[in-house]
Amino acid sequence: MSSGVLWGVCPKETTTTTTLLLSRLVNRNGVPIRRSKTCSFSSSSSSKALAFSGTVATPARSSEEKVYQVVLKQAALVREQSISNNNGNITHNKDKALHFNPTVETTTDESTNWDLLKDAFNRCGEVCAEYAKTFYLGTLIMTPERRKAVWAIYVWCRRTDELVDGPNASHITPKALDRWEQRLSDLFEGRPFDMYDAALSHAVSNYPVDIQPFRDMIEGMRLDLRKSRYRNFDELYLYCYYVAGTVGLMSVPVMGISPESKASTESVYNAALALGIANQLTNILRDVGEDARRGRVYLPQDELARAGLSDEDIFRGKVTDKWRSFMKGQIKRARMFFDEAEKGVSGLNSASRWPVWASLLLYRQILDSIEANDYDNFTQRAYVGKARKFLSLPVAYARAIMGSSQTA
Repeated sequence: MSSGVLWGVCPKETTTTTTLLLSRLVNRNGVPIRRSKTCSFSSSSSSKALAFSGTVATPARSSEEKVYQVVLKQAALVREQSISNNNGNITHNKDKALHFNPTVETTTDESTNWDLLKDAFNRCGEVCAEYAKTFYLGTLIMTPERRKAVWAIYVWCRRTDELVDGPNASHITPKALDRWEQRLSDLFEGRPFDMYDAALSHAVSNYPVDIQPFRDMIEGMRLDLRKSRYRNFDELYLYCYYVAGTVGLMSVPVMGISPESKASTESVYNAALALGIANQLTNILRDVGEDARRGRVYLPQDELARAGLSDEDIFRGKVTDKWRSFMKGQIKRARMFFDEAEKGVSGLNSASRWPVWASLLLYRQILDSIEANDYDNFTQRAYVGKARKFLSLPVAYARAIMGSSQTA
């Protein structure tokens, strides 16, 4: 159930510590949550959503704290690259992606390899255009190198998602995912297996992209093989990070940050993460009926119980007042994540803002459609019609242009 939207932004938010953040949270009985001293991170909508859900962060480290450790690592890589570039030590290994697995492709002609690589990126663009039309249109105003790298990341994410959600999903085993992860390691080492791997291998050799978010996405696919219930929002948050928040972390180094932005690198990643979480929560709310027919419930079990609902109510698929009230709360939380992500679009590189705004605005409207359907996400699939999509494009472009004056 991963989200196929790539994004990275840069919000201007105040940094606080985990201790201060968690001290603001209380459990559903009004008792303050035990403070944690494991790390510091910036206040974001994810913490607000945890409070909203009533989840008690009793473990030594919550899912949010675990994810933030990954965020810190990604931000450090980007900072190191920026310092290196400023010192004139630009190190791109452009030859890494040119060596196809000899069992698939064998050639000593370097020009042929570059032709193959060009074909690989073109094919990635075609896949993106077919399955993410609006986002694809927005990428056309990006620089050629950024555009091709974004396409390659999109295709890898789609292929990974198809392993557990595609036509051959019933044949996928944990060992198959292990082999897919080994292929990922190989392409990061410059040993791609096929043309799509070659495109991504070349992309990650030119940007400070870390392998960890890619591995974490595969971990999300493993969860789909063995887990169909989530006890609380803390568990669901981690799942949403695995299958969608990772996409934002992958794309930040490629999409770039505006030179005029005053935001910290960590806040860039936090905002990208927020959009990934928002997108996946929207997927979950849109697909309640579809998932139920597959025996899956991606809604926090404790929150369902507090609303007087159960899995049986979902499988029954009847819209009641209890269900409407429950859905209003779930939609409110998803919008909180969208709000947090939206704050930072102006900090993104100017050429990357339009596809981000287009995707954000369109995805957010799915929540409006759920409301318009009277919260019937059992038998009706919420979507954004072509007319609304078309009207959203100039709005997204206008916001992208306005963003340049807000970053300084």
